Amino acid sequence: MFGKIIGAVVGNKAAKHVRGISGTGGTLLGVAAPTILRRMGPLGLVATVAGGYAWKKYSDRRQSERTKSTEPSVLATPAVTSP
Repeated sequence: MFGKIIGAVVGNKAAKHVRGISGTGGTLLGVAAPTILRRMGPLGLVATVAGGYAWKKYSDRRQSERTKSTEPSVLATPAVTSP
């Protein structure tokens, strides 16, 4: 009982830092997370953590590729000569 209440409060607070999840959605995830984690077992928990890590690396790589393509190249800037 208390675990679900604590999970709901933590989920609501965490939702404020995650784009795309509202406070209500975070609360619902916080309530459901302990039950889901218990049913997944240790192997499922390890797979979830590994998948989250892989997704973060993939997301970071895509973001860095986007910023590289929008930054002007040093070779593209005209040379400045003084008279």
